[in-house]
Amino acid sequence: MCGIVGYIGKRPAYPILIKGLHRLEYRGYDSAGVALINDQNELTVLKTKGKVADLERYAESKDTSGTIGIAHTRWATHGEPNDRNAHPHYSQSKNLAIIHNGIIENYAVLKTALQKEGFTFQSDTDTEVLVQLIEYVQQNNHCDLCQAVQLALQEVIGAYAIAVIERGNPDLIIAARKSSPLVVGIGEDEFFLASDATPIVEYTHEVVYLEDEEVAIIERNKPLKIVNFKNVEKPLHIKTLEMSISQLEKGGYPHFMLKEIYEQPRTIIDCIRGRINPEGTDVILSGVLDHQEKFLHANRIIIVACGTSWHAGLIGEHLIEDLCRIPVEVEYASEFRYRHPIVRPDDIVIAISQSGETADTLAAVEIARKAGAFIYGICNVIGSSIPRATDSGSYIHVGPEIGVASTKAFTGQVTVLAMLALTIGKLRGSIEPERYHQLIRQLQLIPQKMKTVLGLSDQLADLSKIFTYAHNFIYLGRGYNYPVALEGALKLKEISYIHAEGYPAAEMKHGPIALIDNEMPVIAIATTDSVYEKTISNIQEIKARHGRVVALVTEGNHDVAAMADHVIEIPQVDECLMPLVVSIPLQMLAYYIAINKNRNVDQPRNLAKSVTVE
Repeated sequence: MCGIVGYIGKRPAYPILIKGLHRLEYRGYDSAGVALINDQNELTVLKTKGKVADLERYAESKDTSGTIGIAHTRWATHGEPNDRNAHPHYSQSKNLAIIHNGIIENYAVLKTALQKEGFTFQSDTDTEVLVQLIEYVQQNNHCDLCQAVQLALQEVIGAYAIAVIERGNPDLIIAARKSSPLVVGIGEDEFFLASDATPIVEYTHEVVYLEDEEVAIIERNKPLKIVNFKNVEKPLHIKTLEMSISQLEKGGYPHFMLKEIYEQPRTIIDCIRGRINPEGTDVILSGVLDHQEKFLHANRIIIVACGTSWHAGLIGEHLIEDLCRIPVEVEYASEFRYRHPIVRPDDIVIAISQSGETADTLAAVEIARKAGAFIYGICNVIGSSIPRATDSGSYIHVGPEIGVASTKAFTGQVTVLAMLALTIGKLRGSIEPERYHQLIRQLQLIPQKMKTVLGLSDQLADLSKIFTYAHNFIYLGRGYNYPVALEGALKLKEISYIHAEGYPAAEMKHGPIALIDNEMPVIAIATTDSVYEKTISNIQEIKARHGRVVALVTEGNHDVAAMADHVIEIPQVDECLMPLVVSIPLQMLAYYIAINKNRNVDQPRNLAKSVTVE
């Protein structure tokens, strides 16, 4: 959940490390630090609670020389966010410094054992235990740093991406990973290290993604070497990055979140491109077609995901059951991994994750693999862990998403799920040709309809002023729009810190209606669909109790305006594709309310973009 940056080469390391940390700020963090080896082979650690800018101010009067270093932004797990718990951490002798993403689950046992050997600890973190263990192994086995890391990690239970440097050894970084992402960038006589590609793309497009239990020996003026814990050398699989620096900049927008909301018409085009034939009559999703026997004979589909991706999965459940007539279950990956689930070889498990590194979803994939199920991944980040762990899949191709609150990744996931359902439905003969072609035409019109909705920004900004100081919100939807209600509530919670809940509209009278009064804003999704009349009845129940209703309706609907306090009109879209359009005004409303409350919408408190711990 934190950010790792490393550099070794011919340039000053500190400016590269600081710029890299700024690039990784979107991941979420509460402290930052660097470790450098200067020209006198001295190892210096500089770290502080707060933002990268706080670290820069702290380091202004310090020695930041050297052409090798590692840096980190920490999201607190073990120990509160403060200076002493910030990374990097020294070993006891201060000969080693480490940065670490992940969690060492058996740190308490290891710490007790090390204390008995005379080691003392300066922090509350599991990470300091790891660097002390590495030093203990190095001292007792009289081995080099790489061997010490290999041996120490064999005693560790948990998830980690680490980088270690050593006083007096200015030509070497040792890095390793298990269940937490780590990528090495290969430049000209220099190497870069990071938890994702965003700090690297400015310098090189050639990268190597470490696999679980691999150790990278990153040595000055020598080729990159990858070994496992038994010191068996592994082949280098060099990948080419497809992102660009321009994708990582705000492009004139005040926040990444707003930029990413406005990018959605283009990102949906990118998501569809090459997957609908030039005639616009057929969906060609190779990840399905290359394994069509699996989908033709699937007994059940299980979707595993977390957060926003789980909401996309709920929409996928509607799409697949509606168009393919295959039973679908949608599971929180964090629950699925612990409840001894029943998974059979004729099941298909779809794992959805924006980052492709979500720890709980990766664990769910491993459970499904061991049970013999076919696994299909839907991810955004090319080369991330979930695509490498699955049998097949589809990238959503929406470009880097920097804002912590997911927007374009959500609509990209739903778009891929729609194309997947259309592809499977045609293969199985469960969708009528006329409906199949109608939905393909509708899908291609979505970007233009999104542009129409983005034109409502002034109306939504004005509406947000009315509700900026509300303490609670309820979001209601039915059918395909129920997951959109959940997602709308999540967006508001994430970035404005207002309590909000999403409900199926009909469930109001089973308890939540007790909350309704004239101070309770209710966002009701009442677009024209198969449950429209039922939704209208639910709105009337709320108005009878003096609730304040903001209704999202289809263009030209004047009936709801007579009962709602505020109405937002959106274009007519087929019911099963409506989530792609109706989610945008909810994203914008959350954004403007958060801005009015002076929130940091790109980096909301306590949240991280890539959740690589449980």
